[in-house]
Amino acid sequence: MIDLDDGNPTEAREAALNRALEALHFAFRAVTARPDAMLADLGLGRIHHRILYFVGRAPEGSVGDLLAILGVSKQYLNRPLRQLQQVGYIHAAPDPADRRVKRLTLTPSGAELEAALTGDQRQRFARVFAEAGPEAEAHWRRVTALLAGPRP
Repeated sequence: MIDLDDGNPTEAREAALNRALEALHFAFRAVTARPDAMLADLGLGRIHHRILYFVGRAPEGSVGDLLAILGVSKQYLNRPLRQLQQVGYIHAAPDPADRRVKRLTLTPSGAELEAALTGDQRQRFARVFAEAGPEAEAHWRRVTALLAGPRP
């Protein structure tokens, strides 16, 4: 337990927290390994997958919406988003009501790639949640939501 008087964890608690951090690191590496390899074969990286994933979850969302969801700067997003458009995975169209706003959608090949990348991850989560059980899944969701903090 963390000593609230001075804010310093005991050695045992610090070791337990380190094990939790290590578990998170190794779990994240396992979840991203296959999609990362698939992306590397295409000359793309993890940011491209995140863009494909969130555009797929919010079709017709704006670039501004995507910036808020990802929590990155316009400069950081510009290059990978442009790459995804150039290779034909994302289509950007001006909003009819405000032509300054670009609406993003996955192209058929973008939807196919996103399904392959994320499908692998969904299958992994489905297997693990089935083994761990619904109570463990609910706890995992609560812990990750608390770690993530409020969403935009």
